[in-house]
Amino acid sequence: MRDAERTYNVLFLCTHNSARSIFGEALLNSLSHTNLRGFSAGSEPGARIHPLAADLLRSMQIPTDDLHPKDWRAFEHADAPTMDFVFSVCDKTRDQTCPAWPGHPVTAHWGIDDPSRVEGDDATRQQAFRKAFYAMRSRIQLFANLPIASLDRLSLQSEVDSIGRLDATEDRETTA
Repeated sequence: MRDAERTYNVLFLCTHNSARSIFGEALLNSLSHTNLRGFSAGSEPGARIHPLAADLLRSMQIPTDDLHPKDWRAFEHADAPTMDFVFSVCDKTRDQTCPAWPGHPVTAHWGIDDPSRVEGDDATRQQAFRKAFYAMRSRIQLFANLPIASLDRLSLQSEVDSIGRLDATEDRETTA
């Protein structure tokens, strides 16, 4: 059923949809050489993208104009894009009962520490956001290089689970 020419929809989930899941959506959509389209949502979406997340994306020259926190229920309706992959990026959403996604997407947990919970001076907090950004970027790069159209569902599941098990110390460029 997979087709090399089709676009695969990917949903990144987090509680507030204000940093890590937004990074996933923005990073995936910034890759022009793929047939992947990113979305993000949260179980309890915040009012806005975290300012440090937005600043970091802009500093990386990744567009932020179309990014905003969304409720994950927006993706369970019949007129919503059908997801091929759904990745939770925080432990809270991993443990929550998610909606029944139409199309039965491949799901995995790609846990990344919540940078918005880090306390300290500006430099410490900015470093936490950079670490989360680079962790997500490493996962996105691995995922984008998978031969999705040629893998069966079991192989895809194994690959995305493996990507999710990356240790933060394995993520490249954890400092700016």
